Amino acid sequence: MITLKGIHKSYGERDRRLHVLKGIDLSVAPGEMVAIMGSSGSGKSTLLNLLGLLDHADEGEYLLDGKEVGRLTENQAAAMRNRKLGFVFQAFNLLPFKNAVENVALPLYYQKVGRRERNKRAEHFLELVGLSERRLHKPNELSGGQKQRVAIARALVTDPAILLADEPTGALDSQTTDDIMDLFKQVHGMGKALVIVTHEADIAAQTERTITLKDGRIATDTAHEPAHVSA
Repeated sequence: MITLKGIHKSYGERDRRLHVLKGIDLSVAPGEMVAIMGSSGSGKSTLLNLLGLLDHADEGEYLLDGKEVGRLTENQAAAMRNRKLGFVFQAFNLLPFKNAVENVALPLYYQKVGRRERNKRAEHFLELVGLSERRLHKPNELSGGQKQRVAIARALVTDPAILLADEPTGALDSQTTDDIMDLFKQVHGMGKALVIVTHEADIAAQTERTITLKDGRIATDTAHEPAHVSA
């Protein structure tokens, strides 16, 4: 599903150039649930941006579903991103002036899906994440956990093969974090791959594999039996 070979990424110019990723080799299988950990500055957010086609590598090869994406134009990358990938962010990134249904339906608007059909799909995924009764509420009328559920529904509405999550529980309390991780496991059970950037070891322990970055390189890559959320 995802294969990275010899990925390098730097920012800045000349003597101020910062080498962030230093030869990343990585693969994620279809339906796999993976955590990426590392201290601040280790390169994990840069790596997630590359995986999400929000940035491009300076060197190396990135195969997404068997297709080399490094040479795609911006429009081609955007089209592939909208078809293959879903995103969940720590800050939710919901539009404040739109209600839950409208926020979830937004990616379908960019796919030129008609209003009736996109609202129907949006309501289906809001039901899936347990928020049908809040579908007409705007973000300022929702709790942090509810906002993240809306964001997850939005990520799923285009039926992506891969969900990329950047510190998705970082702004949530422990009980809400457990609820969101249960929801991610439900999504994983639908056959989707998940890549979750986190600094929390207990979140990583609930995935199937933990990749730890240090100074722009993969320090460890460990498969494990996922721990269960305690009731």
